[in-house]
Amino acid sequence: MTRPQVPFIWYELMTTDAEAAAAFYGSVVGWTIHAPEPGSPMDYRMITRRDGGGQGGVLQLTREMQAEGAHPAWVPYLHAADLDAVITAILADGGRQLAPRMDIAEGSFAMVSDPLGAPFYLMQPNPPEDRPDAGSDVFSADKPQHVRWNELPSPDPEAAKAFYARHFGISFTRTMPMGEMGDYAFMDHGDVALGAVMRRQNPNQPAMWTLYFGVPDIAAAAAAIAAGGGRILFGPHEIPGGEYNVIALDPQGAVFGLVGPKGA
Repeated sequence: MTRPQVPFIWYELMTTDAEAAAAFYGSVVGWTIHAPEPGSPMDYRMITRRDGGGQGGVLQLTREMQAEGAHPAWVPYLHAADLDAVITAILADGGRQLAPRMDIAEGSFAMVSDPLGAPFYLMQPNPPEDRPDAGSDVFSADKPQHVRWNELPSPDPEAAKAFYARHFGISFTRTMPMGEMGDYAFMDHGDVALGAVMRRQNPNQPAMWTLYFGVPDIAAAAAAIAAGGGRILFGPHEIPGGEYNVIALDPQGAVFGLVGPKGA
């Protein structure tokens, strides 16, 4: 993770019921969400894919965290080569620091927000000693059980685009007009399409990233959402390329997306 192919290197679900989340996402996406490590100071659970790779973590929100405003949500981690320097630059650019720096064996991280209020983590990872050039594979443009798309509905897309371009080397050279909804600005890192920034449609919608998880059968995954107590907000809807997407709420209220083929 010292040389990430893309800025997105980890994903975290903050939730009020980690046990229920494990059952729900296991059914919908196919992940395994493990029990927390014995003796851990907080209830943090690792997500693994069927190929054995780590896909992110689940943080059980305490009452104290919720009292301070934390709520169920998916939050991305973006790579920082020098955590303190990037925090300083983001604060100077109108962002906010939402949680202090923490140092663990895997690296150092802090939660911040962009100037429009969307939260995300910064992380300066420590690679394994035997793999100093190890990279993150939690994002993939086409694989199931990975995050396949990172979407940011923003109250000010132009300001958001400028911010992420300045701090994370992301480019915005391709757009898709969506009529009254404005432009869908594709987010690229080199030749990798990471997602998009768009204008927020509902002024009451919190500023949050929407992460789309790959599934092999969108209809089966949509049925699993309903069966597991979630709620579909949009879709399944056909997208360019012939696949379909869904936007949904999990049973605890975290927004997420799915993308994949229609299935048999």
